[in-house]
Amino acid sequence: MTSIERKNINYETSLTKRPISVGAEKMLGEVIPVLDHGFVYLVDYLGNDAEIATMARTSYGRGTRKISDDRNLIRYLVRHEHTSPMERDEFVFHAKMPIFVARQWIRHRTASVNEMSGRYSILDKEFYIPEPEVIAAQSKTNKQGRGEVLDHEQAVKVREILVADAMTNYNHYEYLLNDDGQGKPIDSERGMVARELARIDLTLNSYTQWYWKMDLHNLFHFLALRMDAHAQYEIRQYAGAISNIVKESVPVAWEAFVDYQLEAVKFSRLEKCALTEIAILAGFKMNPEELDKILEKVGMDNNFEKKETEEKFRNLGII
Repeated sequence: MTSIERKNINYETSLTKRPISVGAEKMLGEVIPVLDHGFVYLVDYLGNDAEIATMARTSYGRGTRKISDDRNLIRYLVRHEHTSPMERDEFVFHAKMPIFVARQWIRHRTASVNEMSGRYSILDKEFYIPEPEVIAAQSKTNKQGRGEVLDHEQAVKVREILVADAMTNYNHYEYLLNDDGQGKPIDSERGMVARELARIDLTLNSYTQWYWKMDLHNLFHFLALRMDAHAQYEIRQYAGAISNIVKESVPVAWEAFVDYQLEAVKFSRLEKCALTEIAILAGFKMNPEELDKILEKVGMDNNFEKKETEEKFRNLGII
């Protein structure tokens, strides 16, 4: 644990008038380890599934019929990309990650971030060293991705180089600081280089940490991108840890996100035309009753959503 991390804090609990999430309450302060020295945990949150539905219903006005219960309403919102009610819920995370991961993460600019400063603090002697099974060659088809995993002997050599470089640079960092941790020089014969300058000699696998606040709409966007198989392995581990917290905190919204975004497939106009041509060539046609049975079988139980799906199949020429 480093200076920015919470330690020896006695959390007091009290009654609150604000809406709570049972799942989020359970996750508060529960540290999820990530990589070799990293972590994520939930610091605070605002709202729950019910509050998303409440925000959506303000749009209807007095006397307007509700679409359905909260679950169906939330699923409708996510399915049709009505995002503003999702902005009602917010999450604050404390995360510790390698600097190169942080630089990818920070590109999601729709957040409030408070990062540990190397200008004020002496950074810990901690570095991310990937396991051999994730050390891979450059992809031949993706300029920003990994290809085949290196054989064990080569991977071990890579780890040795990473450790040696990180240790050498950190030793130089300590030399430049010349700081005993109490603000006094270790060697009184030498000057103490400013922390804001000494830190520039550190490697990108050094760890940083921050508090990260983001609303649920933008958090879903972050997770959709960073849980994707094409995202870098290391940031996927953090996205997976955050997803476990979100899943517990807003289970209904999470279910809708998985169904309509994370595991959904979007077709372009040309792909849609190709599907229609395939159906025509195959002589494939079904009636609405057959489709209804199939939709029931896969778990679609909302009549409103069934009608929307039937219309999509009509547009494809399958019905």
